[in-house]
Amino acid sequence: MRAAPTILHLDMDAFYAAVEQASKPSLRGKAVIVGGLGPRGVVATASYEARRFGVHSAMPMAQARRLCPNGAYLFPRFSLYREVSDLVMALLRELSPLVEPLSLDEAFVDLEAGGVAFDSEGALAAGQRLRADIRGVTGLSGSVGLAGSKMLAKVASEEAKPNGLLLIEPGTERELLAPMSVRTLPGVGPATGEHLRRAGITTVGELAEAGEDELVRMVGRAHGVGLYRMALGLDDRPVVAERDAKSVSVEDTFDVDLHDRVRIRGEVQRLVDRCVRRLRESGHSGRTIVLKVRRYDFSTLTRSETLRGPTDDPGVVREAAARLLEGVDTTGGVRLLGVGVTGLADYTQEDLFAQAAVLAAEGAEGAEGAEGRAEWAEGASEPPGDGPAAGAGTGRKEDEPVMDPWSAAPAPGEVAAEPESAGERRWPAGGDVLHSVYGPGWVQGSGVGRVTVRFEQPGSGPGRVRTFRVDDPELEPSDPLPLVGDAGPDPSADTEGGAPRA
Repeated sequence: MRAAPTILHLDMDAFYAAVEQASKPSLRGKAVIVGGLGPRGVVATASYEARRFGVHSAMPMAQARRLCPNGAYLFPRFSLYREVSDLVMALLRELSPLVEPLSLDEAFVDLEAGGVAFDSEGALAAGQRLRADIRGVTGLSGSVGLAGSKMLAKVASEEAKPNGLLLIEPGTERELLAPMSVRTLPGVGPATGEHLRRAGITTVGELAEAGEDELVRMVGRAHGVGLYRMALGLDDRPVVAERDAKSVSVEDTFDVDLHDRVRIRGEVQRLVDRCVRRLRESGHSGRTIVLKVRRYDFSTLTRSETLRGPTDDPGVVREAAARLLEGVDTTGGVRLLGVGVTGLADYTQEDLFAQAAVLAAEGAEGAEGAEGRAEWAEGASEPPGDGPAAGAGTGRKEDEPVMDPWSAAPAPGEVAAEPESAGERRWPAGGDVLHSVYGPGWVQGSGVGRVTVRFEQPGSGPGRVRTFRVDDPELEPSDPLPLVGDAGPDPSADTEGGAPRA
């Protein structure tokens, strides 16, 4: 714990939905839901207007439509989200060279690493300046927490939402935490929360009063010790600028179960190409290829093959994934496919081109040793439990999707796949378009051979709507336009957000 509140946690407010509202003037102040639009789609993020109807992340899109039938339902535009995230992270690095990104919209900052001696007044001024700069550059709002530890800074930003700032003075942690729900603590999910509730523990203060020995008895040593320390506000973890990637993976959930084996093989190969592209973009190669299959009955199977050295060659990964698929029973249908690469390295094994043929000849079962042998996980459950060690400091939030690509909900970048009709261009709702006469706009919807476009752009007023044939030669998909900063008053603004609280 630090003697001054020099750890800052920034959490952008309803980030994906807020970017969509900022870039689409007609949606400002309206309910916006971003995610997979097919019948099996999942909500990635909902605007605060949509949350008033009960919509939240990881909710099935069909349920969201029932709760908020008049909302704007949009397919994600991750290239734009990353561009905006880069702008925000650059502002954080102006505060300090020590920035720990947790996701596109969330990060810790160590203010002390900037070479300035901050007290509470200086930290507060830095947080207020950051929020103003983000608003000026992107037009978006972010919530800021300031405290003497990472855990408390994150708790503070959650309490400040939306569009607020909360500073926790060192020495006041226990008083502030005591009346809060145990679910406030990082890593305390529904299962742990319910277990504690049955024992009569619902607040952080009651957790501290229970004592370390009792908590260890209730939830085990690792979780019990972690819970007790968090209840006391103790957290000595440093801000870490670089996080080593452990894996790269992609997955798709399909609107309709896949039964055709040829189609399944084709989807796996498509996922391999996307996965390898991400692998190369991250500057890594990988040694272990993982195939994930979720079947019609929701049972999940993963199979992996470890190569003799790391690779980023798509041909090698395709062959390994194809071999893994051959051993998977897809009878009855497949609802989700995923491909991942683990065992990452920053170099590539040069002789892997020959390796694929060798492994194919040997066969997974004939390979010597553990390497090259398939590992099965029939009926695998979803990610590990929600104890403190699992979630503390990972950046997971109640209102944002789980980032783990092997989780029950699709990862933010891997929302439900939409079927393509042969020879017909796709016009996903929310996608950017350019018309040779009317200029830039975005897709409001499409169907029965028609596509409806609203012609507006960041910084303009609400635009007009026009409908075209889906094959209109004057209408083309386009790249997103950059956001315009300081987009005007934020309807969710907290007028007391700049005041410190203890």
